[in-house]
Amino acid sequence: MAQHYLDFERPIAELESKIEELSKLSETAGEGSFDGEIDALRGRVDELRHKAYDHLDPWQKTQVARHPERPHFSHYVAGLIEEFVELRGDRKFADDQAIVGGLGRFRGQPVVAMGHEKGHDTTTRLKHSFGMGRPEGYRKAVRLMEMAEQFNLPVLTFVDTAGAYPGLGAEERGQAEAIARSTEKGLTLSTPNIATITGEGGSGGAIALAGANKVLILEHSVYSVISPEGCASILWRDGARMKDAAAAMKITAQDLIKSGVIDRIIEEPAGGAHSDPEAAIRTVGDAIEEELKGLIGLSPDQLRAQRESRFYAIGRNLS
Repeated sequence: MAQHYLDFERPIAELESKIEELSKLSETAGEGSFDGEIDALRGRVDELRHKAYDHLDPWQKTQVARHPERPHFSHYVAGLIEEFVELRGDRKFADDQAIVGGLGRFRGQPVVAMGHEKGHDTTTRLKHSFGMGRPEGYRKAVRLMEMAEQFNLPVLTFVDTAGAYPGLGAEERGQAEAIARSTEKGLTLSTPNIATITGEGGSGGAIALAGANKVLILEHSVYSVISPEGCASILWRDGARMKDAAAAMKITAQDLIKSGVIDRIIEEPAGGAHSDPEAAIRTVGDAIEEELKGLIGLSPDQLRAQRESRFYAIGRNLS
């Protein structure tokens, strides 16, 4: 599969294309014929990648957060959750595959794990509705959180969505009510819950799985009440001003930690999580494990009080 490059990565793409050409020439000219040139180009690529990713603006971070090769929920499950058993359906209408969840073990600890799944190709993206949940998806999330309470299991959520599904059928089946119920359940849960923003954290579709004791975010992920394009369309009636909107909305991890909206930034590999998914997943797991250790001994009342204090503080910081 051809690697997907973002606009600001064009110089990197050109150098990697040259590396590929020299590697092919080396096969015919003799092994090692161009090793010096290839090593020099690889060093230059690393230099450009570090330089680019150390100075991303908010719109560029939005593009990275949406990168199609960024690890999705299925990858985090494969890398972090052992013995995962998916549980389907909301017991009311249907099974929504935009939100996937089930039971498993996180580094030996039994947990409920769930998150948005965007899919990786046309077939799976349609199957998972690009990670945009319908009411039955959020009701499934509530069902899983209720199960977590019944068996005293921590809840781990992985947030990556542009927002809830905006279709007529979803509205007819009570989209807003389902999102509100899921948000409420997260905030009142009697067991520890940790949410990680792994890509996009968009609107109510994100907060429905992020009403947690601790909200973590990857270094180049974004979290906002609306997409930059949507904000630009509403404020200026010009969707092309998404760069201005991204900057004004303070949606980056670095902005959000200052306001207390998130609790911890998880460092990504140079070049973003998509450049080394295994390393990114491992780092996320380490951060979750550390945060979970600080919550696992708290009583239900203490956990609820901690969440209450956390979310009230956001309002005070932003007022």
